[in-house]
Amino acid sequence: MLQPDDLLIQDVVRREAISLRPDEITDYDPLLDFIGDARFVLLGEASHGTHEFYRERAQLTKRLITEKSFSAVAVEADFPDAYRLNHYVRGKGEDAEAVEAMGGFKRFPAWMWRNADVLDFIGWLRAHNDKLPEKASRTGFYGLDLYSLHTSIEVVLNYLEKIDPEGARRARERYACFDHFGEDTQAYGYATGLGIAVSCEDEVVSQLVELHNRSTELARLDGRVAADDFFFAEQNARVVKNAEQYYRTMYRSDVSSWNLRDLHMMETLVALDDHLSEPANKAKIVVWEHNSHLGDASATEMGRRGEWNVGQLTRRRYAREAVLIGFTTYEGTVTAASDWGGAAERKRVRPALSGSYENVFHNTGLDRFLLLMPNGSPVQITMREPLLERAIGVIYRPETERQSHYFHASLSNQFDAVIHFDETRAVEPLERTVEWEAGEVLETFPSGV
Repeated sequence: MLQPDDLLIQDVVRREAISLRPDEITDYDPLLDFIGDARFVLLGEASHGTHEFYRERAQLTKRLITEKSFSAVAVEADFPDAYRLNHYVRGKGEDAEAVEAMGGFKRFPAWMWRNADVLDFIGWLRAHNDKLPEKASRTGFYGLDLYSLHTSIEVVLNYLEKIDPEGARRARERYACFDHFGEDTQAYGYATGLGIAVSCEDEVVSQLVELHNRSTELARLDGRVAADDFFFAEQNARVVKNAEQYYRTMYRSDVSSWNLRDLHMMETLVALDDHLSEPANKAKIVVWEHNSHLGDASATEMGRRGEWNVGQLTRRRYAREAVLIGFTTYEGTVTAASDWGGAAERKRVRPALSGSYENVFHNTGLDRFLLLMPNGSPVQITMREPLLERAIGVIYRPETERQSHYFHASLSNQFDAVIHFDETRAVEPLERTVEWEAGEVLETFPSGV
């Protein structure tokens, strides 16, 4: 049964929502005006496997790049894997095709980045960059996450071996601390978190500090080494340092490991801003992550548990230079696994629960819309009402829908704007599993009408 507050929200949404027609990118003109001169546009998603979220983020990002000169796309992906794509879209590296450049995304969940929508965007970004004048700055593609401990170790060692063999020897000795565990980062975290094994904390911190302190010296050792190469190496050393701490704490506290991860992503975003910015030309960065990372955690149950996230930290550091945009859906299908490490499946998303923003949006009768929530506006005041909000990660368990996938949030304090698609479909993995092919398909697929 609808509550009086739900009816009030529905009325406000019907009055203030901006209708979005399929494939009419000009319908986002009000959002581009709303973004204005902001340097950070954070584009979320309510799942890691919904086609519409990926497609619309890409369409908005294209406009930010071409109309507002955004210089980077930073995503919820491992730094070295995304940097291979960065080389490709900027005309560097050895990959001849976009699909080859995506080859680094092997870790579960591969479909999160190895999917048709990301492939289309990467192809567009390479073509866009190729058309620019030779000396013009090209928009890059970067990862913010910290799961790539061993891959990042190899990056640091390979960099040093090319220009400073003695420095590489010292780094190899430090990183040998992990050898007892092979590449099993969870075993390392378990053993050190329980005090069974000595941690590698001192070694990874020492390596990052040495690399940072020797930046000028390393540049002199080989004048051909570009600033990008050192940035890549130093960031991977930072990944190793923060990943070591993350795995060491993940068995002791969900809050601590969550906060460490989001703090690392924020540190990487700030480092990327510093790396790309010039005195007279500050960097402008689009960020793609899940709503749970990009919506201000202080407006949700997360904040009450002591968790923070990238959205909250970005607002705190950059204030009005940042715009936070969330995405929601009522029902459809999604690409997700049933268990961690499981196969990609095409699963049906249940209709949103009563008492949720998604259910209220559905009851407006509007299929696709944009809702701007400027501070102090009637819609912002109305949308502060705490309701349930759905979040689907890489695992979707509809049998435990309420416990696993909902939390309370104040939407207009969490985001500056929200984009809603009432019915959505699963993102298409580049490698379709038997489970995905056999999964549930929307009745309107493939027409979508």
